[in-house]
Amino acid sequence: MRAFDRSAASRSLRRPTRRQLLVSAAGLGLGAVAASLAKPVFAQARTLRIGATFDNSSVEKANGTGLYAGSSAYFNALNKAGGLNGTRVELVMADDEFKPEKAKANALAFAADSVVLAMLHPLGTRQASEVSDAVPGMAVVGPNTGTVSLRKKASPNTFWVRANYDQEIDRLIATAAVLGQTRIGIVYSEDPLGQSLLAGFKASLAKANLQPAVIASTPGTTSMEVEPAATKVAAANPQIVIVGLAGTAPAFVKALRKAGDTSSVYGLSITAGSLASMGDLAHGLGFAIVVPSPFQTKYEIVRRYQADMLANGNKDFSLPSLEGYIDAAVLTEGLRRAGPSPSRAAVIAGMERIENYDLGGVKINFGRNNREGNQFVDVAVISSEGRLIS
Repeated sequence: MRAFDRSAASRSLRRPTRRQLLVSAAGLGLGAVAASLAKPVFAQARTLRIGATFDNSSVEKANGTGLYAGSSAYFNALNKAGGLNGTRVELVMADDEFKPEKAKANALAFAADSVVLAMLHPLGTRQASEVSDAVPGMAVVGPNTGTVSLRKKASPNTFWVRANYDQEIDRLIATAAVLGQTRIGIVYSEDPLGQSLLAGFKASLAKANLQPAVIASTPGTTSMEVEPAATKVAAANPQIVIVGLAGTAPAFVKALRKAGDTSSVYGLSITAGSLASMGDLAHGLGFAIVVPSPFQTKYEIVRRYQADMLANGNKDFSLPSLEGYIDAAVLTEGLRRAGPSPSRAAVIAGMERIENYDLGGVKINFGRNNREGNQFVDVAVISSEGRLIS
C-alpha cells in the first residue's frame, strides 16, 4: 500500500473560522436539538469521509444494515448541528457480502481516497481482520466482532468499542449459575469465530467448576446446515444451550424446537441482529448485550440515539443500530481530538487520547497501550410480548 501523504490530507480540510467553531460548539447537543438549528455552514464545502464495509446483502444483512442505520443517524445529526469544526462528515458504505476478500478490497479502495480518514464497524471476524491488516495507517473503529484472538494481534490502528466474547460468555454462565442451571451446552461454527467461542466457553465453565453438557457445531458462519447440531443438542437435553451463531441462529433455533428440545436458549450479542426473523421463537430468549437496551432511556446515550433515529426517519430501535450509533460517536470524538485539519495518523493519535470518556452512561477508555475501550456487558430477555427486557 502506498504511503499516506499527510500534507495532501491537510490541504483537503481548511481551518474553520471562529464563527464556524461557534456553530459547531452550539451543535454538540445532538438529538432533538439538532432539528431546531439553522442550516449548517460547512468549511469551504469540504467533507471528511468515513468508510464502512459490511454485509448489506447476505446472511449478516440484518446486523450490517442495523449498524449502518445507527451510524448514519449519528452523522446526519452531527451535520445538521454544524458538522465537526464546521466540516461535514460523510459516511460512505460498501457492501462486502460478508466475504473477507471483498471486505479487504473495499478497505483498499477506501485507503486510495485521501479524503477517507478512518473506517467504521467492519462486520465479522475474518472481515475485520482483513480490513485492519489492509489499512495499517488508518484507524479502524468498532469492528463488529468480539473474537479474542483478534485483540491479541498487534493492530495499533484498531479500536474495539465492544466487549469481547469471553466476557459475554462469562456473564451468561454467571447468570445461569445464579438461577441454579448447571447443565450448559454450546453450538458454535467451525471457523475462527467458533473456535474462539468454544475456547471461551470451556474456560468459563472451568472457572465455575462445571463440565459441558453438550458441544455441537455447524460447518461455518454462513452454513445453513444446522439440523445435525440441533439433533445432537436435543438428545443431550441441557438446561441451557448457548448459541454462538449469528445470521444462522434463527435456522438453528427452529431446528432445535422441531427436534423437540425445550432447553433455554442463550445467544451472544451477534445473535441480536437476527431476532426479528425468529418470530415467536424469540420469546424467552436470553442473550448477552454489549450496549444498553435501545429502550432503556435512563441512559443519556439511548435518549440521544432514539431522538436521532427518529429524526432520520427510523422508528426501528435495535441493538445493532445502537451499537453503530455508539461506534460513530466514539470515532467522532477521536476526530475532534485529532484537530481541525486531521490526518490519518492524527486520527489514530486522537483515538488514543480518549480516556475515561462518558458517552452518556457508557464509558470509553483507550490509551497508548490500550485498544479495548469498553467492558459493558448485560443480559437481556425477550418477553412474551416481544419486548426487550434487561
